[in-house]
Amino acid sequence: MVTVTNALERVKKDGTTFPVLEISGGVELVLSQTTQRYYATVRRCTIPFTGTMDVAKMLIGQKIEGEIVKVIVPQYEFTNQRTGEVMTLQHSYAYRPKDSQDLVGHTRVQEMSMA
Repeated sequence: MVTVTNALERVKKDGTTFPVLEISGGVELVLSQTTQRYYATVRRCTIPFTGTMDVAKMLIGQKIEGEIVKVIVPQYEFTNQRTGEVMTLQHSYAYRPKDSQDLVGHTRVQEMSMA
């Protein structure tokens, strides 16, 4: 189960905007490769939304069946805005509806950090 946690606007190549829903999964513990200590995190991604921004905002808090999964992608750099550390990552997150293998909304880590 995931939760709609935010409504954001994205800009198309032609300059027009459209709404997306930010969705978040449950908390999970991850082992840091640098410090070898565990930290808590939440997987998040955005999915396109066909309604208006006002309707998208009304959906915040809604639960959706499915999960957010890690997806392997070509390498990219991510700068931790809190520590300044530059990391090379090779994953993004996507939403997978319940009982489906389809993936929606590939979202790189750096795209979520600016939200």
